[in-house]
Amino acid sequence: MAYEEEYALALEAATRAGKYLESLENASVDSQEGRDIKLEADRKSEELIIQVLRPSGIPILSEERGTVGESGGSRRWIVDPLDGTANFWKGMRELCCVSVALWEDGQPVLGVVNRFHSQEIYGGILGQGAWRNSMPVCTSAAAHMKDAVLATGFPVRRDYGADSLGAFVQKVQSFKKIRMLGAAAVMGAFVADGRIDAYTEEQIMLWDVAASSAIVRAAGGVAEVIPLEEGKCICRLFANQALYDEYMENMA
Repeated sequence: MAYEEEYALALEAATRAGKYLESLENASVDSQEGRDIKLEADRKSEELIIQVLRPSGIPILSEERGTVGESGGSRRWIVDPLDGTANFWKGMRELCCVSVALWEDGQPVLGVVNRFHSQEIYGGILGQGAWRNSMPVCTSAAAHMKDAVLATGFPVRRDYGADSLGAFVQKVQSFKKIRMLGAAAVMGAFVADGRIDAYTEEQIMLWDVAASSAIVRAAGGVAEVIPLEEGKCICRLFANQALYDEYMENMA
């Protein structure tokens, strides 16, 4: 199986970090600045993940430490050691996860999302399928926005101005329901599993969606990620092909 060794490493890293996070009784705050919050748990989880991935020789892009290892080459690990930090801080651990992805030539090839508190591990390898706890998953069959549930969020770095938010509302108001879960990787994984029909978010960071974009694509869906400056990106839409096509027609 292609990427068998790399997938095993990603799974080991996400599992080890998830066990650590689930063992914590309290969330110790390192810092708070503006809308952002940093926990000691983020740093410790990242250390465990790097310990597992670093021997592979593939450079690592992680939320807390930036690039680890020599940059260059076509491959890199992209890691979020604790997605849904604010949820974790507030005790909503079912809406948190560890996210580990491998990207090659600027595209996702595999990902693991560990919902450690819920004991659900999502994984996917492009061209080989996607799974929840080893059971195959696929995107939903919803073909129209009026019948679809959309997940989204307002990340720390997005523009909160009235014009920006107004434009955003116009993009999403045709969906049947809107849900904000506070963890981009979880929302993406739910799209792969058909539990949510679509996901979009602006000014999100690449490590937030790197793994789930691979899993959605492996599950037969579309996951369009548009890179921006300084690691930010736009997740135009994660969905099945029919929903994606209708959404793009609406945006035209």
